[in-house]
Amino acid sequence: MSPPGQTSALLLVFMALAVAGAEQAEERSCDVIGDESSESQMERALLKKLEPLSHMRFNVTVEKGKTENYIYHFRVCREVNSTSHDFGGLVQTDRQTGKTTVIGRINETQVFNGSDWIMLIYKGGDSYGRHCSGEKRRAVIMISCKRGVTASSFSIISEEREKEQECFYLFEMDSSVACPAENSHLSVGSILLITFVSLIAVYIIGGFLYQRLIVGAKGMEQIPHFAFWQDLGNLVADGCDFVCRSKPRNAPAAYRGVGDDQLGEESEERDDHLLPM
Repeated sequence: MSPPGQTSALLLVFMALAVAGAEQAEERSCDVIGDESSESQMERALLKKLEPLSHMRFNVTVEKGKTENYIYHFRVCREVNSTSHDFGGLVQTDRQTGKTTVIGRINETQVFNGSDWIMLIYKGGDSYGRHCSGEKRRAVIMISCKRGVTASSFSIISEEREKEQECFYLFEMDSSVACPAENSHLSVGSILLITFVSLIAVYIIGGFLYQRLIVGAKGMEQIPHFAFWQDLGNLVADGCDFVCRSKPRNAPAAYRGVGDDQLGEESEERDDHLLPM
């Protein structure tokens, strides 16, 4: 049997490996620029709105002639390659050489929004070479509202690198997370309909209880104003008959049978010529 000291050491090693594995499995998320205490409620709310996109990966290929052939890899508030621990949220890969360049890092994030868009900015990317005075790259991702779509149409718009400072890569995509909350306002017609149905319900239920408990009615007599509703069908039929008939009610029929009133009175002298002289 192993000594107790060796057993305890092995347990400690296994626990340390388990903790390290758990830390690696937990992916890093966006860290807004500045101290954590300085983050505004708006920034926290926007990062929470973007959370449904964090489990998705986006790629776009750009080919310009023979000199530029890149693939851009993007994740929302997550590292593109969590094993490298470089905080890269948007990474460029040269398809010819396989070289990777971090365009922006999630530990230097800015986020703000408008009425139907969210702008996510990753700063602190790898430094430019001879462009933009050698400053660090940054990625600007414009997320526009598109209802019914979790995320689509990720594409690169341009790379602004012909300036001395403040160069950036501009990307865009569509997502429903950037859409404002829909206000469920009832129309005037809906309000009137609800009011009408409510009044009918109150009339029927209240009238039924009154007829049953106060008047002591039974059966169909428990229906409020039962006699009126019973005659209503006849009244409607009479009204329709009066309005919709195209001929007068007392108009004579088109065909009349031959009766005594049509024969007229017979002449008293019709047989006089048959009598003997």
